Amino acid sequence: MGLGPRLDLRQSQSLVMTPQLQQAIKLLALSNLEIEAFIAEELEKNPLLDAGSAEEVREPESESDFEGEAPEPTDALAGLNGSGEDAPLDVDYAEETFHHDSASDMIGSDPAGGQGMDGSLGLAGTSTGGGEGGDLQETLVGAVSLADHLTGQAGAVLSGDQLLIAGHIIDALDEAGYLTAPLLDIAERLGAPLSLVERVLSVVQTFDPTGIGARDLAECLVLQAREADRYDPCMQKLIGNLDMLARGDLPRLKRICGVDDEDMADMIRELRAYDPKPGLQFAAAETQPVVPDIFVAPTTTGWAVELNNATLPRLIVNRSYYAELASAAGDRTSKAWLNDSLQSANWLMKALDQRARTIVKVATEIVKQQEGFFRQGVEHLRPLTLRTIAEAIGMHESTVSRVTSNKYLACPRGLFELKFFFTSAIQSADGGEAASAQAVKSHIVKLIADEAADAILSDDTLVDLLKGRGFDIARRTVAKYREALGLGSSVQRRRQKKLAG
Repeated sequence: MGLGPRLDLRQSQSLVMTPQLQQAIKLLALSNLEIEAFIAEELEKNPLLDAGSAEEVREPESESDFEGEAPEPTDALAGLNGSGEDAPLDVDYAEETFHHDSASDMIGSDPAGGQGMDGSLGLAGTSTGGGEGGDLQETLVGAVSLADHLTGQAGAVLSGDQLLIAGHIIDALDEAGYLTAPLLDIAERLGAPLSLVERVLSVVQTFDPTGIGARDLAECLVLQAREADRYDPCMQKLIGNLDMLARGDLPRLKRICGVDDEDMADMIRELRAYDPKPGLQFAAAETQPVVPDIFVAPTTTGWAVELNNATLPRLIVNRSYYAELASAAGDRTSKAWLNDSLQSANWLMKALDQRARTIVKVATEIVKQQEGFFRQGVEHLRPLTLRTIAEAIGMHESTVSRVTSNKYLACPRGLFELKFFFTSAIQSADGGEAASAQAVKSHIVKLIADEAADAILSDDTLVDLLKGRGFDIARRTVAKYREALGLGSSVQRRRQKKLAG
């Protein structure tokens, strides 16, 4: 074979992600509130987009409302010949079949889904952007922070250098109200005597709420006991031996404090009435309520699945304004800009419509797969994967992943993240249908809640009881689920029951 330059022709097929397709995929992963912010930006950039009423929103009456500028069907714009209406969004842009012209063609990976949230908000009480929802938001925004509350008290009793030191001490408090910075560091930073900083701290510790400014739990309880005039020598010894109280070593505590059973029970009851984290009474930061993206409600024939459109402005293309600008545009640059704006507006409306239909389609299949949960509760939650939903509705698994990211579903049982409905499988002890990990956790919670004080269930006992209910689960898995639920070990629970008794 000779060596030398030559010219060859090769024919190949590749799928190029257009900017419009990238936009459609990006919109699919956004929540309704994020979509609202995105639309607000588009309304500022594109003069042909208007936020109109629902009656004004309509599809183009023909394929050529504007000569030469008709919005093409979504499939055609994506460069696909498939007949499925969801094909443009149903693609995996990480596949090698895509041709990426540059690094900007690569869109970020799917946001990771978090744990499901079992809320207590029913469908009737869900805020949809109107009614009482505004009052709730105003309450949350108007909440006074701990720092503001303490600063106001400091200004009333301190001045000069002492007020400055108090401000630094308040800034060093964590959200629970504890002082996290050593006093020596504050004194060195301000160039003030340590004794003066200690005196200012003693003043701050008299502020409301009682117990604020403490450096540890014992000091926090001491401040509250003094405020309640209950800090006698016996209470002092009890607070000084909190580790024994945590272990449930009551006989030794009674000897140290010099009290009988009745007095010890009264002292423990007094300690329980104190607040170990007084700072949490105030808002640490502005809290944003979760707004559902999807509503699910029972009907006589099944379930109604509806997108929450209350958080989305209604978009229309301002045709009269387009005609006015088109008649006034004299140069080629102005006409090109106007045509680009029109195409972008049409694309956005098509992409939003496609997003809405795709979300409802995925949510409907989730409700179908998890109907037992919606009717009977978490114990009937089935194991479910993204692939199962994708195969059922004829979409790609990555599309389902985008749809279920950062989106919440409101139903009569509460408010749940869509990722909540996807759980791993636990094999059945009798060879039957596998159960959901969430269902197993629910059984563990009930078993521990019903245990008697003199018959605390060990992890091995929980394994046997769960097998009796049809769950084939290992002891280490039970321990992992119990810890994830915030439930202590059998030793810790026995201690708690003993103290409660």
